[in-house]
Amino acid sequence: MNVELLKKAHEKIPSIPVLVNLISKREKQLINGDKPLIRPLSSDEDKVDTALREVAEGKLIAEIDFDAIQRAEDAKKRWAKHSALRSIFDE
Repeated sequence: MNVELLKKAHEKIPSIPVLVNLISKREKQLINGDKPLIRPLSSDEDKVDTALREVAEGKLIAEIDFDAIQRAEDAKKRWAKHSALRSIFDE
């Protein structure tokens, strides 16, 4: 994996978990025969480097559903409130 490409991709997608998942998924797609969105530098270029270059060059982006994130946070808060209640089995 090319560290410089990783830094450039990280500038485009600052969330490390999102970047890791995106690159992992794209690498699998490339391994399974999907065509790259950019011209590979060589025939034996690593699939991870190709995916990182796709992100760094803005050809591959991640969409984040901020509404889903907010719903998950709200559900966590509701659960925390309920879990703070005493159980019927507490003495």
